[in-house]
Amino acid sequence: MASSRIVKAMCLVLIAVSLVAPLAEAGITCGTVVSSLRPCLRYVQGSSPTVPDGCCSGINSLYNSAKTTPDRQSVCSCLKSLAGSYKGIDYGKAGGLPGKCGVNIPYKIAPSTDCSKVQ
Repeated sequence: MASSRIVKAMCLVLIAVSLVAPLAEAGITCGTVVSSLRPCLRYVQGSSPTVPDGCCSGINSLYNSAKTTPDRQSVCSCLKSLAGSYKGIDYGKAGGLPGKCGVNIPYKIAPSTDCSKVQ
């Protein structure tokens, strides 16, 4: 249960990060996204009132790694896929994580985001 929560939280964070980073010949795997965002899951599922240690470092790491459009689109797609597999995700909290971690993403982090339009 904790693993799936972590994956869900990571998905949301990854969606946010992938909206900032693009996809084409993506070098960032979904496994990387999950690992990077795992610390954020408790927060986006509501079991932690504050952003856990490691969450922002994971978000920043993904943001800095997603340098190309294909990378960013890949992260976005992974996040959307993972978000659908976890229950209890607070998309408002997930969408606010990049800002809380000092990352400026010019896209809305939401299940309705069209990853093909991520630049």
